[in-house]
Amino acid sequence: MYLVARLYFWVAGWKTVGAIPENINKAIIVAAPHTSNIDFPLARAFFYIHKKKVNYVIKKEWMKFILRKFFYATGALPVDRGNAANMVEHMAGLLKNTENLFILISPEGTRSSVKKWKSGFYRAAVMAEVPLILAYLDYGKKEAGIGPVFYPTGDYDEDMIFIKGFYSRITARHPEQYLNMA
Repeated sequence: MYLVARLYFWVAGWKTVGAIPENINKAIIVAAPHTSNIDFPLARAFFYIHKKKVNYVIKKEWMKFILRKFFYATGALPVDRGNAANMVEHMAGLLKNTENLFILISPEGTRSSVKKWKSGFYRAAVMAEVPLILAYLDYGKKEAGIGPVFYPTGDYDEDMIFIKGFYSRITARHPEQYLNMA
């Protein structure tokens, strides 16, 4: 998959920026902005290029028939979005009980426009005592990248000032659907 991913980025004119630090073996990777179906193949290609095994959250409704095998092969963790409390505890438990695990989560929870981010990614990181790695797709620069590693303090409102500040400089594929982070 490495060569396919490199070819995809070359043909599409994208570049990678940054990498997950080698001393980190588990974290929640925050994937924002998420406004398009094209975000998925770009994000997967980025992690194939960096040779990092990354799992990602996907709504269980996508795990049907032939798609099921594809999504599991690419690292899917199906979730029931109607039961958010159990999802946070489940992710935290996976992270606590696994030596090497990166879970990619879009805080918007959807490709559609939202008024605010879901907080489950943050609460799971706090519960599991793991960092948040701020990842992004910047369509303005055609960059897929890893930004700062952020260790949540437990003060959600204060921590979100830093996190949203970082993402305020990123251009979504559909900026009109992306929450104004400024």
